[in-house]
Parts: sequence; C-alpha cells; structure tokens
Amino acid sequence: MEGKWLIADRDLNEREGLKWLLKTTSIPVTNILLAADFQEFIVYFERETPDIVLMELDMITKEDWSSFRGLMEIYEPILLFTSAEATFEKARMAIDMQALDLMIRPFSTTKVKSAYQKAARRLGKKRHTIGSLHPNSYQDVSYESLFISQASVSENFHLAAFQTESVEMVRTLHSFLTEYPFKDVHGIFALGDKVLVLFNDSRLYITEQCQKALRKWEEEFTEPLAVVVHIGKSSSLTLNQKYLQTKKMLELTFYKGYSQVVEFEYSPEWVHIDPFLTPPEQRSWIDMLTNFNSEKIKEWLYAEFLHLQEPYPDPGLVRIRLTSILAQIRRFMKTFNLQGNAGNELEYRSIFNSILYDTVLYRTVQNLILFIQKVFLAAENSKNNSKQEPIELAISYMESHFSDSNLRLEQVAQYVDRNPSYFSHLLISKTGTGFTEVLAGIRMKEAKRLLNETTKPIKEISDLVGYQNSNYFSRIFKEFFGVSPREYRIQRRVSV
Repeated sequence: MEGKWLIADRDLNEREGLKWLLKTTSIPVTNILLAADFQEFIVYFERETPDIVLMELDMITKEDWSSFRGLMEIYEPILLFTSAEATFEKARMAIDMQALDLMIRPFSTTKVKSAYQKAARRLGKKRHTIGSLHPNSYQDVSYESLFISQASVSENFHLAAFQTESVEMVRTLHSFLTEYPFKDVHGIFALGDKVLVLFNDSRLYITEQCQKALRKWEEEFTEPLAVVVHIGKSSSLTLNQKYLQTKKMLELTFYKGYSQVVEFEYSPEWVHIDPFLTPPEQRSWIDMLTNFNSEKIKEWLYAEFLHLQEPYPDPGLVRIRLTSILAQIRRFMKTFNLQGNAGNELEYRSIFNSILYDTVLYRTVQNLILFIQKVFLAAENSKNNSKQEPIELAISYMESHFSDSNLRLEQVAQYVDRNPSYFSHLLISKTGTGFTEVLAGIRMKEAKRLLNETTKPIKEISDLVGYQNSNYFSRIFKEFFGVSPREYRIQRRVSV
C-alpha cells in the first residue's frame, strides 16, 4: 500500500521541485499533497492524515509551534524538515520532534532523494511492524484510543511501555511479550518503536511483573530493553493522556540507560538550561584545548553530564549544549587545518550524529572524549609537520580564540613562533590591516551571527565575542556596519 505524502513549503518553486523529485524516485507514490502556508497544512493534515510530512520549519511561527507539536504527537507521521537557517535552534526543533532528517538549504538532489528513500523505508517497517502483529483492538480498547482521547472508553487502565534500543527488534519484542504469562492484561499494542502492555485496574504487582519480564528478556536476548510503568491513580486522565505521559517518561532512558524498570505516577517536568556555553565556559574550553588537556576535559564532561539528577534537563537542550561544545572543538580543528582531511571529517560527522541521535547520554559523552583524543593526536602531528604560512595559522588561531578578551598580538605571535614586531609587519603585508582590525573583524562577524540567530542580550553577545565593555562593543559594531547592535537587530526583525 502506497504512503500518503504532504509537502509544505512557502516557495512555489521549492514545493513543485520537491514534488517532482519525489516522483522521479523509485518510491511508489501517487498521492502527494502540497501546502503553501501553515493554515493550509493544518487543513490538509487533519483531512488526509498523511503518512510522511516534508515541512519547511521556517513556516511554523512560535505561536503555532505548540499546536503543531501536539498534532504530530497524536498522529506520529514520519517527519522530514527543511530550513534556510543552519542554527542550533532549528536543530533543536528537529530533535524535539524526532525528525528523520533536517535538510538545510541549498540542498542537493542527492540529499533530498536520500531523505525520501529513508522515509519510505521507515514507513515500510512501521507498517510491517504494526500491520502484521496483534489485532487492532481488545474488547473496548483500540489503537485509536491511545492516539485520540475517547471519553467513551474506560480509562481505568495502567500502562507499561517496553522499548528496545533498536527499532528492528520491536517485532521480536512484541512476540516475546505476547507469549509472556502476564496477569490481568487487557491488551498488548505494538507501535513503530515500542510495545505497550495495558493492565486492568487491579494492579496485580504490575512493576514486579515487568521486572520479571525484563529478566526473562535478558536471558534470551542481548538487545537492551527499557521499561516504564505508569501507575497513576487519576481517573480524570484519558488513555491517550496516559500514553503521552508514558512516551515522555521513556525519554529518561537518555539519562538512566536501558536494562531497568522505572515506575512513575506523574509525567516528568524537564528543567530548563542554557544550551550554549557561557563566556567563562568558552574560555575554559579554549584553555583546555589549547593545552591539549584531555584529562581536564574528561573531568569537565563527566561533572557536567554524567552526574545529573532529577529533575533532569530537557534532552533536546542537552544535545544542543553538546553541539555547542563541538563548535569549540571545530574551531580548534580549524587552527590546525584538520577539517580538510577526509578521515577527520568522517570522524566529525560521526560524533555530530552521535550527539543528535544516540539514545543514551553516557555513550555520547564517551564518544566525544574519544573523538577529542583523536583530534589532539592529529593536531600534534600537524604541529610537528606543519609548513603552514604563519599568517594563515595566526588567523586560524585568532578565529578560535576571539572570545578571549585578553587576546593580544604578543600571544598570537608567540603561537606562530615569530617576533611580535615582525609578525605585525607580516600581518599588515598579508591582509592590509593590523592585528586590532583583523581581530575586530572576526569578532564582528560572530557578533552579527549571534544577533541574527539568537535572542541573547547585547551585553551577553559582547562578552561572547571578547568585549567586556558593551558600550565599546556597540561603538566598534557601528563603525563596521553603520548601525548599533540594537538597531541592527530591529532592522533584521522588520525585514524578516
């Protein structure tokens, strides 16, 4: 059976182009819907309930985000996103919605077709898993009861959610749970990435039963399994609400790992954290990287991420914080021209994907530590064998350390092993400007990016780009761009 696709993009040419690309693939699809704005998207989605959604993220306003997210959580289509902004915020939104892919414009035909193929394969697995498993209903409870609130359905049930780390094992998990001798089970429901066991209200040691089932699973299979048990007593909650709370509770595997049973009565509330490094943290990372201090980095990462306790921060914000750290490592790599090496780029993309998609936090942290150790080794080799032109190396160093308000010409000259006066002469000969102007240009470029992509206060941006005095920062910014940072941000908002 063919899937139903909905492509939403404000640009007519983009919409038609994406539709045409889908038709040129080997994917068997005839039903393709097109939406030109968010309102039209909602109308089509509610009327047609598509299987796969390709959505321009920039189309969704902050006011519409909550309703969009709620709709996606109920119907759970396969999501592909596009955006013109390669920002942490867009990455966070895609992560938050568990999108299959986020494509940043301009994207290639190959990239789009690859995303299409991934979505089609995911849809095939999803339908095979759900369609060939258990019957669609158990007496008065159906799959629709989980996804849509139905007041007519008795809500005096308790849910246990079983989730394997690999979605390919869901079918095996369902077979295992169907054969397991649970007591007082009302139904077993297989979903795309988990299996739900619905218990009657008698609460015959539900958690104990699940613990025994987990031990039995571990005797037979090596695949990690996590179990969450909803033991809430509130009769005011619909089955759909209990399902959504249980689904959210499963996200705690990101912190707690697998191979355990967790019971809860209320849905967890995430603690908000700033996903970006503060100026002191940035300086700390610059210092640790510059000094190749892998032990101190390990201690920092362990203290920051592996000793978290409830209430936990939003996993999406933690992932963005990790990418913020990765950005510092990227700047360090550029200092030694490591980003041009194919092997280094492959390693970098691997750790980036680990941050975005790994299901357990401690694994991501370990992967990041190993990656940093490899970067240090490559940097040492580059330093020993480097025949780089000193000005190029100096500018790379300045691009990596511009946030340090104490950065001076003498420090950079020492880094490239040149006399400060001679280095200053070389810099002017090469660039036509002196050290102060080159450094200011680097800082202003970053300041402009932060004004465009974040809502951070001017004072904080001043600190982030290496100016302790925000008034001085504003004066330099105006010299470069003709307007103050505040005026620039206002103009930017008006133009958007």
